[in-house]
Amino acid sequence: MAYRWTNDLRRADVTPESLWLNRRQVIVGALGAGALGTIASPAMAEALKPNSWEDITSYNNYYEFGTSKEDPATNAHMLNTSGWEIEIDGMVDAPGLYSVAALTDDLTEEERIYRFRCVEAWAMVVPWNGFELKDILDKVGVQSGAKYVAFETALRPDEMPGVRYSVLDWPYREGLRLDEAMHPLTMMATGIYGKPIPNQNGAPIRLVVPWKYGFKSIKSIVRITLTDEEPPTSWNMSNRREYGFYSNVNPEVNHPRWSQATERKIGGGLFNRRQPTLMFNGYGDEVASLYDGMDLSKFF
Repeated sequence: MAYRWTNDLRRADVTPESLWLNRRQVIVGALGAGALGTIASPAMAEALKPNSWEDITSYNNYYEFGTSKEDPATNAHMLNTSGWEIEIDGMVDAPGLYSVAALTDDLTEEERIYRFRCVEAWAMVVPWNGFELKDILDKVGVQSGAKYVAFETALRPDEMPGVRYSVLDWPYREGLRLDEAMHPLTMMATGIYGKPIPNQNGAPIRLVVPWKYGFKSIKSIVRITLTDEEPPTSWNMSNRREYGFYSNVNPEVNHPRWSQATERKIGGGLFNRRQPTLMFNGYGDEVASLYDGMDLSKFF
């Protein structure tokens, strides 16, 4: 990927949280027509309305802290994120242990980005802040021949009560093809709405891939590996028939046990209705070319 996502937003441009919590439109004012193309498609902007901080931080998938949606908010306070380091290894020029600060100390304000996105297999609008994954990969130097990026979540049984159960083969693992990882929409999130990211949402650093289902966005990352082989991923290892490596949002390919043609926005109460699921989560104009010539029903 020869270009980077062009950010023309500053911290002052982001809608104040007090207004955002009551907002009935996703993108207005300073996040209007000029920024719309880089943040979300018009269809997505029309379809989604912002979620509250409570929605975002109390309804989560993070099986290391329990399998119910409420468990992470209850249990994730046990995770100690101080002194966090990420091991970067494999096909890189500068392998080693890096703090989050060391990975971001040379980024400009413009490279620290804000982005709205739709999360999980249901709709939730989350204003992540962070930086492009490409910035990390460029910093450590990707070697010729690398084709994939593999990720691992922390495995701390004393702090993560969910890993005491064999729900998945721990530690949690995910992966991207290198061109997906280098795409300017793929980001490493360190906060939500300018605040440090809560533990239940993946503190201190997580992956955000806006055109894929949420389980692809691995949390609390402790290892990044560049490799020339497709890496194992947790849900694919658990049930290959139901969870493919790519995990792109594709309403035309049903999960074996349910339709993916529609999605339900979290929140909204009694009048909350299902809405059509958008191909690539509404980011088709930006990412569809990554999959030219691929059978997306086979590579799902």
